[in-house]
Amino acid sequence: MLSISQVERDTGLSKDTLRMWERRYGFPQPGRDPSGERLYDASQIDKLRLIKRLMDAGQRPGKLMNKSFQELSELGAQQTVEQQDDSLPAAHTDLIKLLQSHDSSALEQHLSQLLLRQGLQQFVLTTVAPLNVAVGEAWVRGELAIFDEHLYTEHVQDVLRAAIQSMPRRQESPRVLLTTLPHEHHGLGLLMVETLLAAERVPCIALGTQTPLSDIATAAIAHRADIVALSFSAGFPLRAAAAGIASLRQELAESATVWVGGRLVARLKQLPKGVCRIQSLDDVRPALNAWRAANSRSAPG
Repeated sequence: MLSISQVERDTGLSKDTLRMWERRYGFPQPGRDPSGERLYDASQIDKLRLIKRLMDAGQRPGKLMNKSFQELSELGAQQTVEQQDDSLPAAHTDLIKLLQSHDSSALEQHLSQLLLRQGLQQFVLTTVAPLNVAVGEAWVRGELAIFDEHLYTEHVQDVLRAAIQSMPRRQESPRVLLTTLPHEHHGLGLLMVETLLAAERVPCIALGTQTPLSDIATAAIAHRADIVALSFSAGFPLRAAAAGIASLRQELAESATVWVGGRLVARLKQLPKGVCRIQSLDDVRPALNAWRAANSRSAPG
């Protein structure tokens, strides 16, 4: 039995989302400990993980809640087959095999070698981004355990952070502040954006995840941020995302730009003025060039 905090960490679904689903759909149905705190058993956690994976692939939660675990598994397998290429690149296949063999040191070494061979930007765009999807699909098919996926994420983060630290920095604009709103604790996407910006010699201020709105605005002023970048996973509540973006936009200086990215943003219908939608990692460099072009008149020299 896991607490709601443990389920949040294990599944990537926020506490607010779990409580909302409980009220709206009648699932999950947690038990209670003597203090009245929610407790979730293994079968519910497994189903929540699978629902989260299907949502990441574009499914709506309302269509998933009443399905059995078997039905969800079949849906996940069918979707994986439909979206899967004829064959995975050899590098991806090798990495998944290393995960299956639980060879942690070889996995990290292989990732580092790919980084050196491909260069920072190509490593993020052509290896890490599609591999994130491939690892998730392998989990849906039962080829990887949840701890394999966690191990993969930790190694990718270690490799990217080391690469960022090794990049020379130039203290020039734009200065980009990266974070997520409260209850959004997925940080890998933000780290990938930071890596792409580091390759462009852009100074970044990474606050980590789950930063209160008022603190984001204060940090943006303190660090003279030109751009505030937020990431939203598919499981983040849509209304909360829209409200948070609008509130942050009002608190920031008019000259500051807000970037919003992640799987959720395609569902955001209308964004406030001064907010840029980053549909995919491929959009980061064009958005950066657009900002520089629009602000070239104020650049020194």
